[in-house]
Amino acid sequence: MRKLINSTYITLDGVIENPMWTSPYFDEEAASFAGEQTDRADAMLMGRATYDGMSVAWPSMDESDPSTGAAYFNNVKKYVASTTLTNPTWNNTEVLQGDLVEAVTKLKAQEGREIIQYGFGSVTAQLIRAGLVDEVRFWIHPVLEGAPSLTVPLTDFKASFDLIDTRVHKSGVIIASYRPKTAA
Repeated sequence: MRKLINSTYITLDGVIENPMWTSPYFDEEAASFAGEQTDRADAMLMGRATYDGMSVAWPSMDESDPSTGAAYFNNVKKYVASTTLTNPTWNNTEVLQGDLVEAVTKLKAQEGREIIQYGFGSVTAQLIRAGLVDEVRFWIHPVLEGAPSLTVPLTDFKASFDLIDTRVHKSGVIIASYRPKTAA
């Protein structure tokens, strides 16, 4: 069964939205780890808000420059969990139909490498509850943004995690990787 890996950039005060604040910290070390993640993943899963942000940003980036990651993001198979998106315009994007848990269970059962998911919101919460997220990686940036934390408040979501890895980068970014205790 394929693994579903969530990778989320976050500030010290819990902001994940519009992560332009990551740029000063995206050095060789971060690029190397990000490249390892995408090398292991042949599909990407996202909610509507993440799709809306990424589908505007990535297609305008230079795919011939390997340092941008644009070739990967623009061409990888993308799945969007949305009840309102009907005609995705970003290359190689499919909207998941029907029940999210059933659709992701089918995706994980398919042959292939890992499925990467960026951002943390209601889609991730539903999938953690269902035991479908295998790992959550928080890229904790030494920044305070002073904005509302999390894109979608998850007031009814609670979960516990086991720490499985920690990487401390010279830039001050800490990547803390966890396995949800509810994951299979």
